[in-house]
Amino acid sequence: GLGSNAAEMLTRAGVGHLVLIDFDVVSESNLNRQAFFADQVGMLKTDALAANLQRIRPGVECTLVSERLTPATLIPAIQGADVTIEAVDAADTKATITAALMDHLPGMPLVTASGIAGCASANTIVTERLADHLYLVGDLESDVSAGLPLYATRVMVAAAAQAHMTIRLLLGEREP
Repeated sequence: GLGSNAAEMLTRAGVGHLVLIDFDVVSESNLNRQAFFADQVGMLKTDALAANLQRIRPGVECTLVSERLTPATLIPAIQGADVTIEAVDAADTKATITAALMDHLPGMPLVTASGIAGCASANTIVTERLADHLYLVGDLESDVSAGLPLYATRVMVAAAAQAHMTIRLLLGEREP
């Protein structure tokens, strides 16, 4: 839910070009927290999201990458972007993305997320600068489990924080 919601907010804020990367299709289980509609179930997430963003702001440019990326294909897919938002579920994939950017694009800001599960206060979700170009959104604790599901409200708070940090970076701001 992070990626689709952050992309929607960035589009509404006037960002003119987004690279949308996802190999998956919209499923009914996504509808509770992702920016998709019931009639889009079965569509590639990249196609569905691009259509939704065009409805919000005709003319927004979307580059679609509808495949599972590897460390070798990630860098060419995002080369030239101003900021990367990591919005994946798996911890190992998060680590792979972070390592690839730190190694191959060390000057590109990365806004990642961790610790957004459960129903704790939304005020526990913060943005921290972990390294020169690495920003982490979340509470740094709550991992999805049987007792800590993902709720749309916390997912959207984190997505909004990722989008807002991205806007700040695009405007030349940064966390202390």
